Amino acid sequence: MDRNVKRDYESDEIIVHWDNSKCAHSGICVLGLPGVFNLNQHPWINVNGATADEIEAQVAKCPSGALTTTRKN
Repeated sequence: MDRNVKRDYESDEIIVHWDNSKCAHSGICVLGLPGVFNLNQHPWINVNGATADEIEAQVAKCPSGALTTTRKN
C-alpha cells in the first residue's frame, strides 16, 4: 500500500483532508463519529454523515494529524 496517499472529502460546508502517511490508526475518528468515518464503506469518509461542527470537533481529536479540516464559509 502506498503510504503517501492524500485525499480530500468535501461537502458544501467543510473539506476533510486525510494523509495516510501520518495516520496512526488509533480509531478515534471511527469510534467517535461512525456516521462519518466508517472503514467498511467506500469512500470511508462521508462528510454528509454529521454536521460540519461535529466533524470539525472529531477531527480535532485526531492524535496524529492525519485528519484536518478546512471550512468553506
